[in-house]
Amino acid sequence: MLAFGLVALVSGLLVGQREIVGVGVLLVAVPPLSALTVLGAASRLVHSRTVTPARIRAGYDARVQVRVGNSSPTWPVASVSVSDTLPVPLGVEPRYTVGYLGPRAVRDVGYLVRPAVRGSYPIGPLRVGVTDPLGCVRVSRHVGAPSHLLVTPVTVPLGPLGAADGSAGEDSPRRSVSGAGEQDPVPREYRYGDDLRRVHWRSTAKHGELMVRRDEQHWRENSTVLLDTRRGAHGAAGPSGSLETAVSVAASVAVNLLGSGHDLRFHTERGRMETATAAGVLDGLAVTEPSDTAGLLGGIGMMADARGTAGLVVAVLGAVGPEEAAALSRTGGGLRVAVLCVHAAWPGPDTLGGVRDVLAGAGWHVIVLSSAAELPPLWSRATGSTAAAPTARTARTGPHTPGRGPR
Repeated sequence: MLAFGLVALVSGLLVGQREIVGVGVLLVAVPPLSALTVLGAASRLVHSRTVTPARIRAGYDARVQVRVGNSSPTWPVASVSVSDTLPVPLGVEPRYTVGYLGPRAVRDVGYLVRPAVRGSYPIGPLRVGVTDPLGCVRVSRHVGAPSHLLVTPVTVPLGPLGAADGSAGEDSPRRSVSGAGEQDPVPREYRYGDDLRRVHWRSTAKHGELMVRRDEQHWRENSTVLLDTRRGAHGAAGPSGSLETAVSVAASVAVNLLGSGHDLRFHTERGRMETATAAGVLDGLAVTEPSDTAGLLGGIGMMADARGTAGLVVAVLGAVGPEEAAALSRTGGGLRVAVLCVHAAWPGPDTLGGVRDVLAGAGWHVIVLSSAAELPPLWSRATGSTAAAPTARTARTGPHTPGRGPR
């Protein structure tokens, strides 16, 4: 418009035609006048963003609600458009035309995101654009701070390891020792100061002296999970990559153990993670990035030093070498389960078979899988076969079937 206005203005002056000069003046004047109509309009726009829920599992939907309003009690905004900034894993940036906003007017727009991979994703900042009624001038700017969506790894339900009272056998998660805690019907002799409400009258009649219920405390055994997050030990990235499979397997095992009352120690090759609650474990794994650590011996050493009382040990591994396999085979007793990911960066199929044989020969129950969806039956077989012969200690999968995420 400016170019045509200048051409018309110069041509009209050269040929002496006032009408052409007037058209040129009008064309040249329209853009500055349009700019005046949008002057300060973008600063009058306010917005808020709500992500519901702010914490989801990978493969599930979260709704993002954006509210855009005109804060001015007097001046309208002619034409408003908005677009939200999204990282690539959350899809294409949504764009909306809000249109005319009168004084104090408010408009709501919303959209869904479905992240396929765990992580902490920023949503925003919001990009707003204001256009004059003639469409000559457009002003755009980024406003506000980004919101965050936490995506936790996918977990699969696993069967319980045993009853909390220890009746499931030697590998049950708890055992009883004498101490102060929950009451147990096993009686003992009355001592001065004992509460008379704890008198066990049947044992008193049987022994001929006052007997009271003895207190016992259930001590929980320490269970340990080792997760291999080395970049070089895993294959290609993505939802079906071996690292995501290993994280999902470790998360499923950790949630199952914490739900069964275990005292859990969770290690990677870089150190120990927070395991106070299942939610804390999932939140920590959601933001766990692959490391550039060369070997797994450091993580194996930390796991062996922290084990204490014999209990369940689970190692979720990428591609490990003979040295790491030998070090793992020498770690403690108790129930030991190793999970090997087929799609890890194994040099060849013989390497995977060799590591499996080394661990199985040392008493480990070995699970070989390609996706976390295959874990539940293999987990039940491995943790329920403590009395099986050594030749039956390796749990193998059938044909590899890719796991399907929730829709």
